[in-house]
Amino acid sequence: MRPGEFRALMNRFFNAASRVVVDHDGIVDKFVGDEIVGIFVPGLAGPGHARQATDAVVELAAAALAATGLPVGAGVNTGVAFGGTVGEDVQVEFTAICDAFNVTARLASAAGAGEVLVTSSAARPAALENDGLEHRSLDLKGKTDSVEVVVVRPG
Repeated sequence: MRPGEFRALMNRFFNAASRVVVDHDGIVDKFVGDEIVGIFVPGLAGPGHARQATDAVVELAAAALAATGLPVGAGVNTGVAFGGTVGEDVQVEFTAICDAFNVTARLASAAGAGEVLVTSSAARPAALENDGLEHRSLDLKGKTDSVEVVVVRPG
């Protein structure tokens, strides 16, 4: 693929993904390579933020496929995070930092094309645990215990 074509493809993906995150009351934290990091803060997304995040990611996977023709894998997790500005002088950014983000990144890497992996800690409040969905136990880099997930396939 030519550089201009690749840039257009990535722009379609990031535009579609960003729209879905914002439409579900999330915040686009950043783009990392070919990933988008969205944050669903309870104060903005409401008490159902885990469900908002899960619905957004499932819709994001479908929107990304429609916009680019490429199936994506994604992860959803929940946890307490530091949120605020980091950096000084030359570069200052707003971000959220916590172990839950690390787990989410590992889930996104472990997800197959078209799969959304949702940790049990996010699946419970999102009311997904007993939906007849596939359950897996994953060994993730940097974690001593296995992480239990529910597998959601958009569409």
